[in-house]
Amino acid sequence: MGISVEEMKKMDASTYQMIDIRSQTEIEHGEIEGAVVIKPEEIESSEKTDVSKKLIICCSRGIVSNEVAENLREKGLDAESLDGGYIAWLMDRIREAQKQDKSRDAEQSLRKKFKKTIWSKFTKAITTYELVKPGDAIAVCISGGKDSMLMAKCFQELKLHNKFDFTVKFLVMDPGYSAANRRLIEENARNLNIPITVFESDIFDSVYHVEKSPCYLCARMRRGHLYHFAKELGCNKIALGHHYDDVIETILMGMLYGAQIQTMMPKLHSTNFEGMELIRPLYLVREEDIKAWRDYNGLHFIQCACKFTDTCSTCNNEENRSKRVEIKELIRTLKQSNPFVEGNIFKSVENVNLDTVVAYKQNGVRHTFLEGYDTE
Repeated sequence: MGISVEEMKKMDASTYQMIDIRSQTEIEHGEIEGAVVIKPEEIESSEKTDVSKKLIICCSRGIVSNEVAENLREKGLDAESLDGGYIAWLMDRIREAQKQDKSRDAEQSLRKKFKKTIWSKFTKAITTYELVKPGDAIAVCISGGKDSMLMAKCFQELKLHNKFDFTVKFLVMDPGYSAANRRLIEENARNLNIPITVFESDIFDSVYHVEKSPCYLCARMRRGHLYHFAKELGCNKIALGHHYDDVIETILMGMLYGAQIQTMMPKLHSTNFEGMELIRPLYLVREEDIKAWRDYNGLHFIQCACKFTDTCSTCNNEENRSKRVEIKELIRTLKQSNPFVEGNIFKSVENVNLDTVVAYKQNGVRHTFLEGYDTE
């Protein structure tokens, strides 16, 4: 066994020399970028050979090179055969080209086809709610779903056009994903050219035996871990991929199931991590447009990464029944008779008239209309 293309790519290029021992006829059909061409019997004596480095020997299919590398090692040289040879190297280049095309197409679609429905709304939220400021270091939190992956691509685009200096890091927390979901997240990140940093936790195991509200506890714990790791990376903000539909669904869920009027805020100061802030840059982007971007680019993301619902490994699987799904269906039904219902729900929490509210809370303190009623 020699060294694989993937292992070679992880090495510092200055520490090795790639030697192509194929015939001239073979080389005419395809050269190996960066390799020096030397006949097997001339490697030791050639002036081209840099014996201070590891020698990676490449033939057509990694067969002849095995024997050559072994002979060189017997003579005291640091040599390895490239597994699969030129064919393996070429296949890797093809895969890399395909990934670059996928990333480039996804970026191009944001600039053209989805400029109005996604990109403009993303930048509008950034400006309207002052989500990104000079000097910010933002941890873009990627769960592996369509929303966070799109958000990552939007931030990459924003960096190309930013009018002031800020930094972005792409953060993936693995709370105990299945191996299949972990691989899918990593592969999508590679395909979309998103340089992710992955850190692990045991949150799924921690909530496994919790009977009451395990999903709520899991979400809270994941949020805390994200804040903690982002702060360790030097970030002052974490960005989550909640979108417009999440906002209006949260408003209705609060009213119908929580007996309260509240909304999902576009940004929040952390109460437990001083100096940290949460932002939601997709606040004005519709879910149907995110799905359209995903499908237009032929992308496939995980729907639910929870290891307790592992049958849900891609977006195409059926969602589990939940109150949020019920709310989605309710909004869909209301929209049939009132096409403006979604916008009205969204705007309702921007147009609260305290003169007509029986009671409300501010900074944790409850107030009622009776407090100043008799003095009016």
